[in-house]
Amino acid sequence: MELRVLQYFLAIAREQSIIRAAESLHLSQPTLSTQMKNLEEELGKQLLIRGTKGSRKVTLTEEGMILRKRAEEILDLVKKTEKEVTLANDIILGDIYIGTGETDAVRILAKAAKSLQDTCPGIQFHISSGNSTFVKERLDKGLLDFGIVFGAVDLTKYNALKLPAKDVWGVLMRKDSPLAEKEAVSPEDLWDKPLIISQQEEKGGIVIQWLERQMPDLNIVATYNLIFNASLLVDEGLGYAICFDKIINTTGTSSLCFRPLVPMLEQEMSVIWKKYQVFSKPAEKFIEVLREGLD
Repeated sequence: MELRVLQYFLAIAREQSIIRAAESLHLSQPTLSTQMKNLEEELGKQLLIRGTKGSRKVTLTEEGMILRKRAEEILDLVKKTEKEVTLANDIILGDIYIGTGETDAVRILAKAAKSLQDTCPGIQFHISSGNSTFVKERLDKGLLDFGIVFGAVDLTKYNALKLPAKDVWGVLMRKDSPLAEKEAVSPEDLWDKPLIISQQEEKGGIVIQWLERQMPDLNIVATYNLIFNASLLVDEGLGYAICFDKIINTTGTSSLCFRPLVPMLEQEMSVIWKKYQVFSKPAEKFIEVLREGLD
């Protein structure tokens, strides 16, 4: 499977048309069609559903959607590798890729990034947001250099640098909610309330354990991946979001407020990277600056 053919396939997926993809690639339609036919024969799977005579639209099969996802990852990794290999030995410039969940602790990495960029302005930082599963998957595939994760770290797979900060769990709610009158929220306060929880908690995370109830016994009205989106649901009165502090602005004219949990529930965080990873020069310099900032 050639990289060139993967680029052809992605062009068809993007344009949803072999004709338009051929035009964008400056190829003839028969040439592009032949390339796709050969790719399907090579993989032994149909990747494209060609439209009928009345419709030229091309859609992806289930196998085609899988290939599209992997092809994008492969080409991103190739681009990243090319940049790292072609950089001059005496110049530190290039890209650093970081994955993280939503946490105020990103400020620690931001300070290290600013310090590094002051001396190496040719470095660019790329931040991807997602849960721990997302971060670890992309680390394992080589698409990220570093990730911020919460809780315990599998030290057989990753090196870890613990951050000197803890995120505090609490409840994001409207200021006119009954619970807003309380200084802190207990488990029993939430047993009968409509809850909005992180998708990672659906399988029984530490918040569910803190609530002292099984999932079927709770009134979970929504789940979220990004707390900003959940905050909009809260603002519209859908429910109470259990989340970390200092992510959503609740000061000034905001209609929302945050109340911590009691007993207090905190989450430790670490910066992790793959064991035995060979760093690019920018990534090597970044972890050096980060360590110095934490000492």
